[in-house]
Amino acid sequence: MTDPKTFATRFPGDFLFGVATAAFQIEGATKADGRKPSIWDAFSNMPGRVFNRDNGDIACDHYNRWEEDLDLIKDMGVEAYRFSIAWPRIIPEGTGRVNEKGLDFYDRLIDGCKAREIKTYATLYHWDLPLSLMGDGGWTARSTAYAFQRYAKVVMARLGDRLDAVATFNEPWCSVWLSHLYGVHAPGERNMEAALAAMHTTNLAHGLAVEAIRHVTPNVPVGLVLNAHSVIAGSETPEDKAAAERAFDFHNGAFFGPVFKGEYPASLIEALGDKMPKVEEGDLAVISQKLDWWGLNYYTPMRVSAELSEDAYYPAAKFAPPVSPAKTDIGWEVYSPAMKSLVEDLYRRYELPVCYVTENGAAYNMGPSAGGEVDDQPRLDYYVDHLSVVADLVSDGYPVKGYFAWSLMDNFEWAEGYRMRFGLVYVDYETQKRTVKKSGKWYRELAAQFPGGNHKPE
Repeated sequence: MTDPKTFATRFPGDFLFGVATAAFQIEGATKADGRKPSIWDAFSNMPGRVFNRDNGDIACDHYNRWEEDLDLIKDMGVEAYRFSIAWPRIIPEGTGRVNEKGLDFYDRLIDGCKAREIKTYATLYHWDLPLSLMGDGGWTARSTAYAFQRYAKVVMARLGDRLDAVATFNEPWCSVWLSHLYGVHAPGERNMEAALAAMHTTNLAHGLAVEAIRHVTPNVPVGLVLNAHSVIAGSETPEDKAAAERAFDFHNGAFFGPVFKGEYPASLIEALGDKMPKVEEGDLAVISQKLDWWGLNYYTPMRVSAELSEDAYYPAAKFAPPVSPAKTDIGWEVYSPAMKSLVEDLYRRYELPVCYVTENGAAYNMGPSAGGEVDDQPRLDYYVDHLSVVADLVSDGYPVKGYFAWSLMDNFEWAEGYRMRFGLVYVDYETQKRTVKKSGKWYRELAAQFPGGNHKPE
């Protein structure tokens, strides 16, 4: 096993180690203290949408066990906690009345972090859109961008003084393409026009929220968390390489382009422009305001080859077979070199600010042995491989400042329900007992070395 103390010497002493969660995946208490349903509450209750018809009603009961969970984070030895704030707790209908009890919960949570000297990295949107907004069209409706701006303003006015950083969105790729084109996530749409409308509304909402955050809390670093796809051509043929470039534009450029260049990719506009919603004058200027940081969520590479059939739809790419035989229990290829080439490629293409790896981890579903230990060696190996890549990026001069493991604990894994476990901590959903896994113990020893003495001068 890689010795965590030796491994730690590969990182600068001020490198930030943290853990990450999301509100809907852990909180439960979906009807408590004035919270109204989100699109995920509705989606989970539709037959055939979520494995086993699992839902977030109880999840990890974090809403009631937050103090115990913060103690767990403190015991993990990490410096920072990345969590999300549930819009349906704050403004239950999406617009209109502000729910003070919802704000009170996050007040307590953030104060609890501060009392334990844990840095707070909040995400404003991690997919739990208030269900009421679907009456107006949800993310396909421009009005939702303005509702989000107001929500951002309300949250930052109340909580911003104690936040170390804030992200507007988590993984817009999922809440746009996976939710409106592929139908896998809530609201389960399968429609390119709806997806393109959601894309632009989401990008606009991000920009409007950046304005609100800077207005209310100018000193809080604001960023955006993107699950950038490492798009790799399945072969060296010109056709596959062209398909990979189109796929890059579609899966990455749709978000990186407007945010960091003030434009949508030319290939996307050319192929789908007639289906695009109206991009109004000034929209791209709002969307492309400079950010203080960006977050990378990385799990697995995307390998593509050309889809040559005549009716192939843009980006006319299909999945190519994996190269690495290793895969996690969710079926994702384990291939850490793609993480390095992805970051290098993104910094080559765009003018990006400093980066935090805001999610990285693996689904392995082993449970406790008779002795109560959880031996999840494959997850530990995954962390070592990917953290090695992060260390290499730092030594190569890329401004990667921190790493958040996904996830603190096992939780509701969206369409997979509770069958997929990503946690450093095992959760027994019957008893809500938390057990730190082997990987969690290793990560604790690594994090304990920071902040360390080998600070590199700026």
